[in-house]
Amino acid sequence: MAEKISVKGQEECTLDGSVDRHGKPAIRSRTGSWGAGTLILVNQGLATLAFFGVGVNLVLFLTRVMGQDNASAANNVSKWTGTVYMFSLLGAFLSDSYWGRYKTCAVFQVIFVMGLVSLSLTSYLFLVKPNGCGNEKTPCGSHSTLHLSLFYVSIYLIALGNGGYQPTIATFGADQFDEEHPKESHSKVAFFSYFYLALNLGCLFSNTILGYYEDKGVWALGFWASAGSATVALGLFLAGTPMYRHFKPRGNPFSRFCQVMVAASRKWKVEIPSNDDHLYEVDGRDSADDASRKILHTQGFKFLDRAAVMTQEDHNIEQKTNTHDPWILCSVTQVEEVKCILRLLPIWLCTILYSVVFTQMQSLFVEQGAAMKTTLAGFHIPPASMSSFDILSVASFIFINRRIIEPMVAKFRKSGALTELQRMGIGLIIAVMAMLTAGAVEHFRLRYAQKDCPRCVNSSSLSIFWQVPQYVLIGASEVFMYVGQLEFFNGQAPDGLKSFGSALSMMSISLGNYVSSLIVTIVMKVSTSDDMPGWIPRNLNKGHLDMFYYLLAALTAADFVVYVVCAKWYKYTRFEERSSRRMKNDEVRV
Repeated sequence: MAEKISVKGQEECTLDGSVDRHGKPAIRSRTGSWGAGTLILVNQGLATLAFFGVGVNLVLFLTRVMGQDNASAANNVSKWTGTVYMFSLLGAFLSDSYWGRYKTCAVFQVIFVMGLVSLSLTSYLFLVKPNGCGNEKTPCGSHSTLHLSLFYVSIYLIALGNGGYQPTIATFGADQFDEEHPKESHSKVAFFSYFYLALNLGCLFSNTILGYYEDKGVWALGFWASAGSATVALGLFLAGTPMYRHFKPRGNPFSRFCQVMVAASRKWKVEIPSNDDHLYEVDGRDSADDASRKILHTQGFKFLDRAAVMTQEDHNIEQKTNTHDPWILCSVTQVEEVKCILRLLPIWLCTILYSVVFTQMQSLFVEQGAAMKTTLAGFHIPPASMSSFDILSVASFIFINRRIIEPMVAKFRKSGALTELQRMGIGLIIAVMAMLTAGAVEHFRLRYAQKDCPRCVNSSSLSIFWQVPQYVLIGASEVFMYVGQLEFFNGQAPDGLKSFGSALSMMSISLGNYVSSLIVTIVMKVSTSDDMPGWIPRNLNKGHLDMFYYLLAALTAADFVVYVVCAKWYKYTRFEERSSRRMKNDEVRV
């Protein structure tokens, strides 16, 4: 019975409880797997191209077209990027609770396209005036309040659309692989690596081709290209509708969380039984659907276990009504959902400072590159396009890690391959190395810089290609940190909170951007005096950007120490196997 395979006619159905678009059990040969997964990967690549076609050069748009100084532009980019990922919580909530992942992806992609079209029109008609302005030599004029309002509405529509879509599409892609099937379960693990690769390949085009034209001041064309890419991505996503697998949303997770807290508080005097079997759990036949697994009881957060203690009063109520009040009595699985989130939070908090390092690529790395020698054999290298080396590094290390590092580690370690937590720790170490490298490059850039230049573009004779090592190290760290994060949070999140697990990865980037903005503000206030313009002034040659990079290296090293403590404390969530649950249900039917 444990090996029983559901069959619809003569066709094999999935074992993980997924359904097709009509709500019927999904047929393996007609739905999901790499057919649907590849379509989602292409969709992700095109949507990322569209997003970073705006985001990668936004700091230059703010300085050249909107007339902001370096520190203000870096802060505004950090806040905007942070808001993008804050909206990931909204998308995850709607996905897990009410809409389901498919509808959430479709709706937010439509909003994303609307924002890009609005930004393209606003830039073409109002902002890039006079014509030809916005390059490194010709700044644009001032703008009216209406034009500024249209600009900010447009970019925050983009933030809403992309933010709500990102965590949901990652989880929706993983849904296309049946983790109860031997072959598809391995494909599901590989999907997260290829998902992050697709994201970076989308960045590659936006950072090179679009970045080049935008750096030359052809902003409207770059934004229209982004809008076109997002439109094609939306069309491809909708075209795959018949082949997708779905999981039904399980309702508001916040109410389930509150029920556990209230029930545990009401029973604060109740003694917790020493035997886990005495804690209340819903019978397998009473569970919502086959897609939702029970979570096995774990030690820790003992206070919450009181919510699952069935008192005599609870027993009498259940006998009379054949049901129970969830605000008084909760199942073990519901209690463990809360424990799971509480255990994930310390790990998640430790990833925020890594995101502070990561976000420097979109702001200060670009400004640093603009103050270096950006020509090679007479060809101009746009500073934002240097992040292409980060992308190439990500692509290379994904394959190096999967084909060389993981098999080698598994061969020599008794415990097998590196866990997600261990890989995330390695990512933090490499991030420290990246910041030290960036600081060293800035130190030598200042040696060859003109101190009293008017705008300080290309003011140092040090080539921009000295930035390559810091970009490569950031890319290597991403493979260990962000891919590990996606796998870890998606795998450890309860079945009814999978999108929320992916949103945690996005939220760490969000708060990283806000923390970066806060650190820049504090550093500028502390380091600015009458004879010193601060570490990050408009003229970088009069500042100490190298000291800022060293500061980030020190903070990340301290964060790594805290992370190690949290990782050792963490207890993995243990799920009941679906096969054993199906066997119990079959026995009940017999």
